[in-house]
Amino acid sequence: MGARKRNRANQIKEEKQSQYYAVLRNYPTSPRKMRLVTDMIKGVEVNKALDMLKFSSKEASRQVEKLLLSAIANWQAKNEGARIEESDLYVKEAKVDQSRTLKRIQPAPQGRAHRIRKRSNHVTVVIDSRNVIEEPEVVQEQENQA
Repeated sequence: MGARKRNRANQIKEEKQSQYYAVLRNYPTSPRKMRLVTDMIKGVEVNKALDMLKFSSKEASRQVEKLLLSAIANWQAKNEGARIEESDLYVKEAKVDQSRTLKRIQPAPQGRAHRIRKRSNHVTVVIDSRNVIEEPEVVQEQENQA
């Protein structure tokens, strides 16, 4: 691997470590149905998004609710002692990608066959805080400059 690729890969790793996200892989529903649910919660405050998912009639909303709770737990693991209400968490990004497709055949009239595609998807939910939590090092530097 070249130096430029290695530097870019390291930069991407560092950016991912500063994000709080959760990933659901190979969920057996079509990406189109899942996007209806994820588009509903994009940019919405976390508590409101959980309420929307809880009372949604879509089957996919149950899985996205679990995924959002997992992303919140990941945020809490890195920010011990911080409260969700004070940090003003929101759903920064919610994306759905197509996963594997199972190809099946269904018998049709007159000896023919129709192909059935059973789709699945990957879902990624990224949460972020609108209130930036200042680190102690930054505060000390500001006090030294004053």
